[in-house]
Amino acid sequence: MTAHATLAVIGGSGLYTLLDGASDVRQVDVDTPFGPPSEPLAVASVGGRSVAFLPRHGRDHRFPPHRLPYRANLWALRALGVEQVLAASAVGSLRPDLGPGMLVVPDQLVDRTRGREHTFYDAGAVHVGFADPYCPTGRATVLAAAVDCFPEQPVDGGTMVVVDGPRFSTRAESRWHADQGWSVVGMTGMPEAVLARELGLCYTALSLVTDLDAGTEPTEAVSHQAVFATFAASTPRVRTALLATLEALPDQRSCPCPHALDGLTLPLTLP
Repeated sequence: MTAHATLAVIGGSGLYTLLDGASDVRQVDVDTPFGPPSEPLAVASVGGRSVAFLPRHGRDHRFPPHRLPYRANLWALRALGVEQVLAASAVGSLRPDLGPGMLVVPDQLVDRTRGREHTFYDAGAVHVGFADPYCPTGRATVLAAAVDCFPEQPVDGGTMVVVDGPRFSTRAESRWHADQGWSVVGMTGMPEAVLARELGLCYTALSLVTDLDAGTEPTEAVSHQAVFATFAASTPRVRTALLATLEALPDQRSCPCPHALDGLTLPLTLP
């Protein structure tokens, strides 16, 4: 492995062509203590900066949300030199004012997953601060860079609740999530966010609303086909927002994220 990148995008459905058109795209295989990542990393120059792209589910979408190699994915990015991660994904809306096609930049999350590997610390008592799960600089950069990319301005803040999937929520579950004051529901936001924190990475979520969740309105149930169709229709705007954000992210980090490991030591050694 000779490639190096300081910025990365983890892409969900429909973003696998993010770096298409770049003249210097190269595939990089990264060995990790947790097995291979979802795919070899694609590395290319964007706005004069080296960027790694990782298709979260694999290019053939072979990994469902509960089977993703989350630890391998984040470790591979950090081993490549990545410091700042933009994570795009499809979400369902828990609020009628957040309609399909809107971009939400959440500032909080709730984890309702079970059985996933949530930490690199499998032994010993090591506790990493996670009160504010997303990078404040990354969030501000996305909100400014994406302001002209969508018909409606990106939504600043909100809580993402993460469920196991791959099924969608029942109406009762959806109403309960909404009653808690949460904004959107997704399936891949955890443990991605906390694993990034354990590696001292900046992690920013870009949540594209693809549907109103089942209990939000008395509408038809959410369908796989409708979600993918909405995401596909919005992909050009998400891609534009990601590219603009990559060019605008600061070279030097002044946020709290790099200090997450102050006084702590990873159980394994990074290259």
